[in-house]
Amino acid sequence: MKENILVINPGSTSTKIAIFSQKGREIFKENISHSVEELIQFVSLLEQGPFRKKIILNILKNKNINSNSLRAIIGRGGILKPLKAGTYQVNAKLIDDLRNSPIEHASNLGGIIAHEIAEEINIPAYIADPVSVDEFPDIARISGLKGIERKSLLHTLNIRANAFRYAKEQGKKYEELNLIVAHLGGGISIAPIEKGKIIDVNNANDGGPFSPERTGSLPNKALIQLCYSGKYSEKELYKVITHQGGVVSYLETNDIREVMKKIDQGDKYAELIFEGMCYQIAKEIGAMATVLKGKVEAIILTGGIAHNEILVNKIKDRTDWIAPVVVYPGEEEMKALAQAVIRVIDGIEKVKTYS
Repeated sequence: MKENILVINPGSTSTKIAIFSQKGREIFKENISHSVEELIQFVSLLEQGPFRKKIILNILKNKNINSNSLRAIIGRGGILKPLKAGTYQVNAKLIDDLRNSPIEHASNLGGIIAHEIAEEINIPAYIADPVSVDEFPDIARISGLKGIERKSLLHTLNIRANAFRYAKEQGKKYEELNLIVAHLGGGISIAPIEKGKIIDVNNANDGGPFSPERTGSLPNKALIQLCYSGKYSEKELYKVITHQGGVVSYLETNDIREVMKKIDQGDKYAELIFEGMCYQIAKEIGAMATVLKGKVEAIILTGGIAHNEILVNKIKDRTDWIAPVVVYPGEEEMKALAQAVIRVIDGIEKVKTYS
């Protein structure tokens, strides 16, 4: 009986998969870690698709998940053209835009892998709340240089899922709340939500705080000098900024657990870099509080590195004067993706067509 939903969520150094029942019950979930050594063999992120797909199919086989039990597959949405929040059925145009996305991002693989597996067993594939969801007012688009606009690009799915979670726990409607949600992972997105709309965000690939593997904002003159140094091609420099920057550039690891081990062993330089990341996260939260004119009900910290209590406490120390800090460590993306499909199956929401 076709009653299960396969969820696929590719990250920069991992691929998460899960099976949910049509009623929303999680049957199993697995986080597949990919080492730097495994991924370095691929020139581009798109080339990782068959490698990750093969691992997914092998795990399903080992878990005795019959493909005939699957009703739908949903992948994490990629970097597409700006669109409204919601659930989209994967079509040829969507796949084409994922493959030709101007920005290389692991989430681009979500819809592609979901579509390939779904096509083989003749079931629909979806994405929901991709990183390119755009609810910016015009003022948020102004960059400071005519001809260049600030863009909405963020970890939409986890940010919205945890905002909904907070609303439910408080017995309030999502559309009534002013929140700042900080997704803290391999990339960092800090977004002010005003009455249910994400009205600003640091583009995790362009600016904001540095993260385990992204540079965040850099001094303009020094960056221009690096661009013209001859040391990197355009493609190589982009990879440095988005995958080889941040903590890994300083400490040769993107694993915060390894950073904490260095600190525990008395490594003062590692401690300084860790403090610097916490400082920049808190500074960005403060900036987003001004977007909401100080009217913030709560600051939500979520994502993988929100498990780190020392990091959380350092951020709280600088920001809890703005609003109470609520911590939802890890991510609700898998559950949120499954629920997006369930809402479509149950007729609560209409599936959107990507065009």
